Amino acid sequence: MVMPNPPGGVFDSARHLYAVRVYYEDTDLSGITYHANYLRWFERARSDLLRMLEIDQRAAIEAGEGAYAVSEINLKYLRPAKLDDDVVIETTCTELGAASCRMHQRAVRGEELLSEATLRVGFITPDGRPRRQPDEWRAAFRNFMEDNLA
Repeated sequence: MVMPNPPGGVFDSARHLYAVRVYYEDTDLSGITYHANYLRWFERARSDLLRMLEIDQRAAIEAGEGAYAVSEINLKYLRPAKLDDDVVIETTCTELGAASCRMHQRAVRGEELLSEATLRVGFITPDGRPRRQPDEWRAAFRNFMEDNLA
């Protein structure tokens, strides 16, 4: 039996692209995507980006080193996504610091911008304090930002 792979993203220049489809469970009574689902889609795209950059956040958590957490986010809703729409989440890293990075994410349907977010993600210890990101993780983000991925 052939088993399907879970959904995954692709790199396009210095962007990570992650596809989602609007399912019935994603919509509210008016038939449009419930606003909180954009946050879920953005989170899934960022998690997939980490996986593709070979950043093993689970291993870091299990080793007691820490994890990434959103420390701030600004989200704009521009147009509604509707049942069965194919939506692509575009993610770019706009700034890389010692313990955090700033990102920009867009939800698009074809060429139409539906929603966008600017956010800061910080690397924190298990007790919630900021911590310097591992050097190899910063290098992976730097390569992504500079479009040096193979």
